Amino acid sequence: MTALTPMTFTETDIDQIAGHTGRVAVTVGADGKLNPSARRINKLTKGALERLVASDSFTKLSAGDAVSLGFPTGMAAEAVDVVQLANNADQEALRAAGAALAKRRGDAGLLVLTGGLRKAAELCFGLAMRDYTFEDRKSNGKPRKGQVVIMNSKPEEVEAAAAPLLAIADGAFMTRDLTNEPANILTTTEFADRLAEMESIGLEVEVLDEAKLEELGMRTLLSVGQGSASPSYVVVMKWNGGEKDAAPLALVGKGVVFDTGGISLKPGAGMEDMTMDMGGAGVVSGVMRSLALRKAKANVVGLVGIVENMPSSTATRPGDVIKTMKGDTVEVINTDAEGRLVLCDVLWYAQERFNPAGVIDLATLTGAIIIGLGHDNAGVFSNDDTLCNAFLKAAKTEGEGAWRMPMGAGYDKLLKSRIADMKNIGGRPAGSITAAQFLQRFIKEGTPWIHLDIAGVASVKTETALAPVGATGWGVAALNRLITNLYETE
Repeated sequence: MTALTPMTFTETDIDQIAGHTGRVAVTVGADGKLNPSARRINKLTKGALERLVASDSFTKLSAGDAVSLGFPTGMAAEAVDVVQLANNADQEALRAAGAALAKRRGDAGLLVLTGGLRKAAELCFGLAMRDYTFEDRKSNGKPRKGQVVIMNSKPEEVEAAAAPLLAIADGAFMTRDLTNEPANILTTTEFADRLAEMESIGLEVEVLDEAKLEELGMRTLLSVGQGSASPSYVVVMKWNGGEKDAAPLALVGKGVVFDTGGISLKPGAGMEDMTMDMGGAGVVSGVMRSLALRKAKANVVGLVGIVENMPSSTATRPGDVIKTMKGDTVEVINTDAEGRLVLCDVLWYAQERFNPAGVIDLATLTGAIIIGLGHDNAGVFSNDDTLCNAFLKAAKTEGEGAWRMPMGAGYDKLLKSRIADMKNIGGRPAGSITAAQFLQRFIKEGTPWIHLDIAGVASVKTETALAPVGATGWGVAALNRLITNLYETE
């Protein structure tokens, strides 16, 4: 797994600035006033920093942006990165500043002079999140080198505040790695094995194999994977950090390691991107990792259905009727609408076994959500205003785009089947909504539920504020925030 950049915290010592090799970063407010660290750099560079701060290169920066002074005279550093940042900057600007520094540092060691910056831990989080590369499948690939040293007037406080944030970043890195992996590496068995390894950090992990899934009656999940030579699994991850008998929050993820569409074969163009169709399960896995690393005082169970959707002589056909674990029957109109067939059984199992306080499922479920919302927002569907509003607030706080979508009986009628209890698709109109309506049929009355369609945000072609091109880890921070706000005990 890609490791976080090593980060250490130390007391500000301006005498170390001149001899630091690599890069040095310093913050300067929009007013251009230099703090003690900046004044030392200005003195060493014979006024070069002051001239830079007075120039258009700096004055036109937005909060959190940076400009670099290359090979500064009087210093051993290869560059000084000057960040426009006030001491009382908000979370967004602080994280943007950290990301800006990560993008500049390359493999160089980085000394960050934060002085008395309030909430400096948020800068550390932005730096950690953006300092990610996926190099595992390159013949000459290697992780980024160089350490980061954070100098601050109160280093112990900053380190303590940064610890839970870095645990979230660690979980997001796991999500990104899983989502970036090619399907010949991240097979269904490999996926299950990687999750089982998290027992070493305190999670209870249980892997349910096909024999157990047959016994439980998870026929719709198994129907998706029956065309593949790879076995199907459900992995259950438990974190019991809250009150002993408190009902857990259940997180459920779609883990289709590769999706050809099955017999309803997808077009060839772009099919290589379907390695990310396990993105929902990747987010659930990353959240569970973060909870364990930061020892969250909450009870949370993560369940992921891991399958591969392939066409073969044993694959499910369009027109087949499958009986769900709940007992309802589904007419399969399109085998490429397979994610809901995986989720419906896992959702039912989660409620039957754990009687959760709430259920949140995540899936790269529909291309229709990308048409509706693009790549800036996930689609949010819910039967509970309180839980939904709490999630939307958490997502906004973490800068992870989310937009609530409508649901209703009119959409539900589109799933009516002539020969079974329901169809697995409702046609082209409102495709994301009818998918959510399908899933809602497997939520027990009175159970607060959110469905997150993350098809547009799980992996992207252009970089985001805190992630390079590829897997984003969207949702790990927002769900951690939600759990902190609603489910953690004091």
